[in-house]
Amino acid sequence: MKKIVVLISGRGSNLRAILDAALPVEIAAVISSNPAAAGLETARRRGVVAEAVDHRGFSSREAFDDALAARIDHFTPDLIVLAGFLRILTDGFVQRYPARMINIHPSLLPAFPGLDTHRRALAEGVKIHGCTAHFVTPRLDHGPVIVQAAVPVLPDDTPETLASRVLAQEHIIYPQAIRWFAEDRLSIAPDGGVTVPGATAVLPALLSPWEIQ
Repeated sequence: MKKIVVLISGRGSNLRAILDAALPVEIAAVISSNPAAAGLETARRRGVVAEAVDHRGFSSREAFDDALAARIDHFTPDLIVLAGFLRILTDGFVQRYPARMINIHPSLLPAFPGLDTHRRALAEGVKIHGCTAHFVTPRLDHGPVIVQAAVPVLPDDTPETLASRVLAQEHIIYPQAIRWFAEDRLSIAPDGGVTVPGATAVLPALLSPWEIQ
């Protein structure tokens, strides 16, 4: 059974989804960059080791990343799972775990990398928005895509309502991505594409807006 370490910074809603999914993995630890993160208590209530590496105690990103890597390596994980981890990691840190670190991002990458994705999507007038689980590379929010989920953008959406609908899909696809990794079903091609043998789509397309004649 593969071991994972989950990195968080806040409430840990995706962490809860991972814990609830009963995945075929050992969650070796949950580590937060914020000692006050609510997700730490969520982990402890489930019997998972939970600790913090407070980024405010370091003079540089490199020093923080070195300390974080030391704690991660203590647990010898097969996979590092970023679940609302709000720190930009240095290239050296990312390269330490090639094809062993994944992230969930609240947009259909490569659209809207970075922060404030829902407001930006509404400002651009897109009709379909969503989320992406992807491998982490030094280029921010541009790693190989594992799985995506799309939701329609409704005429009366606010950033908050759109975020809520997208988050519900994050809680579905992120545990699935971890399950595929645990089952050794993910393969990264030389061109950066990810294949999942045997995986099929439920629907051929999502249209928004749509009309049945």
